[in-house]
Amino acid sequence: MLQIALGLLLGFVIGAGCRWFDIPSPAPPRLTGAFLVVLMTLGFLVTDTLIGSGI
Repeated sequence: MLQIALGLLLGFVIGAGCRWFDIPSPAPPRLTGAFLVVLMTLGFLVTDTLIGSGI
């Protein structure tokens, strides 16, 4: 749970820093693009869990 909270905090800090310093964001600026990034991450984590459990 702590890793999830730290990951979300780190993502927020990186996004805020990119906006503050006018650096192009490493993520798509649209909501659809943000969902794509979230779903890709979830797919990676689910697949990693399945492979790790031997299924």
